[in-house]
Amino acid sequence: MGMGVSVRDQIAMRAAKEIKSGMIVNLGIGMPTLVADYIADDVEIMFHAENGVLGTGPTPKKGEENPNLCNAGGLPITVVTGASYFDSTIAFGIIRRGLLDVTILGAFEVSEYGDLANWIVPKKIVSGMGGAIELAQKAKKVIVVMSHQDKHGRSKIVKQCSLPLTAKRCVDLIITNMAVIEVTPKGLKLLEIMDGHTVDEVIAATGASLDVATGLT
Repeated sequence: MGMGVSVRDQIAMRAAKEIKSGMIVNLGIGMPTLVADYIADDVEIMFHAENGVLGTGPTPKKGEENPNLCNAGGLPITVVTGASYFDSTIAFGIIRRGLLDVTILGAFEVSEYGDLANWIVPKKIVSGMGGAIELAQKAKKVIVVMSHQDKHGRSKIVKQCSLPLTAKRCVDLIITNMAVIEVTPKGLKLLEIMDGHTVDEVIAATGASLDVATGLT
């Protein structure tokens, strides 16, 4: 990665490679929103927002914000050609019918089975679970972007989640600052190592067993 690119941006850049032309994509609050900045120019997709927009565009320049246009997190957005507006019941209907190709979410913990805990840490202030439960259960592919370890150095990839679950067995792919890991029926498979790390480092930093992909060093 080039100099000056933050770890969060590196994760977002890798996640953006999972998005292909023709997809309908929902980005969770926080780090997932960065993914929109790294979609290749030749990839034509529609971003979906739970508050009722299909076809959200880049963040507007300062001073050019439309006070009536925001994403589900309340941040100002633009829209692309062909965008449509609807109420939140239609937005959730799209999710619940399984029409989203990809959702990219943050997480506090992911288990080796793909269980997701991303909405509450006990004794901390929370904004509520939002649309995470439906997104995690119904999107065709669920990608988690997060730091590999918490601020205390504990793995966020675990054998069993200790935090309240958002949804069970829903995560397909985990992208962290250290690695890209696939959730398979047989457990976690280490697919890629991020720059500056080694297989041994990733294994040591992960609180669940990893099957290392053939040829990975």
